[in-house]
Amino acid sequence: MKINLVDILTVFMVMFAVIDILGSIPIILSIKAKGGKIKAGQATFVSLAVFLTFLFVGEQILGLFGVDVSSFAIAGSLIIFMMALEMLLGHEFFKNDAPEGASIVPIAFPLIAGAGSITTLISLRSQYDYINIIIALILNMIVVYIVLKATYRFERFLGPTGLVILKKFFGIILLAIGIKLFISNTGIQI
Repeated sequence: MKINLVDILTVFMVMFAVIDILGSIPIILSIKAKGGKIKAGQATFVSLAVFLTFLFVGEQILGLFGVDVSSFAIAGSLIIFMMALEMLLGHEFFKNDAPEGASIVPIAFPLIAGAGSITTLISLRSQYDYINIIIALILNMIVVYIVLKATYRFERFLGPTGLVILKKFFGIILLAIGIKLFISNTGIQI
């Protein structure tokens, strides 16, 4: 395992786009408005624990179902593709059925460490060393913590238009990432 700053930055950006904590600010504000108490430290720690669990034992869990990491990466690329379309088109494909009002549900799971981000994390294992993924995850969790602590400030700073622009920007990045993951795991040559 070798620390590679380019890989760390790449994994950081992929996970940042998939976690989309800035795009989640409106949801977080809605939960707070309904009286939900959000403990930034608790939500961040639980999210990191979920990510690390899937990073290290995700392949074994997949093995129980007879699925390899490349196949899971292809499935993950399709989920990322759908998430990107959701961000770009403004239509909700993935529903959040969890009850609102707590740091763990729905903030830590499924908002931060949800199906798309877990799938992406396992998919990234096929291309990057563990150490680079862990460093990128920790950096992302620092950003998540800061955003959760300063949600109202971000809303005032970006405004409604800024939030929409940010969501569309990361939607395009996610679309490209989904396509790249699909191509690299299917062996298609372009």
